[in-house]
Amino acid sequence: MKKGFKILLIDDEPDILEFLKYNFEKHGYIIHTASNGFKGEKIALETQPDMIILDIMMPGMDGIELCNKLKENERFKDTLIVFLTARGEDYSQIAGFDAGADDYVTKPVKPKVLLARVKALLKRNNKGLSNSTIELNNLKIDQEKRVVIFENREIFLPKIEFNILTLFASNPGRVFNREEIYDRIWGNDVYVGDRTLDVHIRKLRKKLDKKIIKTIKGIGYGISS
Repeated sequence: MKKGFKILLIDDEPDILEFLKYNFEKHGYIIHTASNGFKGEKIALETQPDMIILDIMMPGMDGIELCNKLKENERFKDTLIVFLTARGEDYSQIAGFDAGADDYVTKPVKPKVLLARVKALLKRNNKGLSNSTIELNNLKIDQEKRVVIFENREIFLPKIEFNILTLFASNPGRVFNREEIYDRIWGNDVYVGDRTLDVHIRKLRKKLDKKIIKTIKGIGYGISS
């Protein structure tokens, strides 16, 4: 585990905040808490956490709105965001990933499960990227600066979308099945809903060109060489 790893917990239920704070601090994490989205935004700006775990259903500013606001700020483009909520419907998960979340955990959650998810996300995030630049047709990806240029336009991509595009562009012509993409991007310790990948592929196509990412029916996705 990264020494001094900072987590911001945002939830309007005091018992949950206290419970999670206690369990995370036992494992050496530095914990900040907030009871609503407005306070959460303020504390995030003050502390620059490595990860934010937040509830979706909160009064005032809900978790989706807060996540969108944070992801619009350059300072938080690499901040890990995990939604913790009692809602388990598909549309809620899709809204969370649409906002730029890295993972989604439903309540009630066991501390060991959440800790394992946090460690898996941290491990994957710390692997780092190659310093190389990938150039493919009208696409250029600077892995060190995490910048994507498509048809001479700079395109902003959240971390998951950037990683998916980089995976495909690093292996032009190769088709990745869904299970391999989940393992390479999210890791096998993280549960990802069935529709999550489809959401990210759809967003990539909208931001770039719908023809960039190929769908091989019954097999998976890739980029043509």
